[in-house]
Amino acid sequence: EVQLVESGGGLVQAGGSLRLSCVASGFAFDDYAIGWFRQAPGKEVKGISCSTSRDGSTYYLDSQMGRFTVSSDNAKNTVYLQMNNLKPEDTAVYYCAASYPWYNGCKVVDAWGKGTLVTVSS
Repeated sequence: EVQLVESGGGLVQAGGSLRLSCVASGFAFDDYAIGWFRQAPGKEVKGISCSTSRDGSTYYLDSQMGRFTVSSDNAKNTVYLQMNNLKPEDTAVYYCAASYPWYNGCKVVDAWGKGTLVTVSS
């Protein structure tokens, strides 16, 4: 069973940082692309990034998110989202998702995590 578990969310003041983790299990990690998404209150889900451990690449879907950096630890089947200089508008539930196969990117999601809430206070 494909499982994704996010953690690391919480309440942070504007200007602060958080690192989210996404631990994957139940599938061959490098066969999938892993994406980070977020959903702000009352808004649609928005893509943040898409990473593939097979070739070590990451692309970011929104250039305005230059404050966000994705990294991974393949030995731990974990993808991280480092978020710096957080703003109140970054308040959202953050999700990671897996897409198969890895070379098709993250447009079609096969499995979602349950999400972790990030709240940025002004």
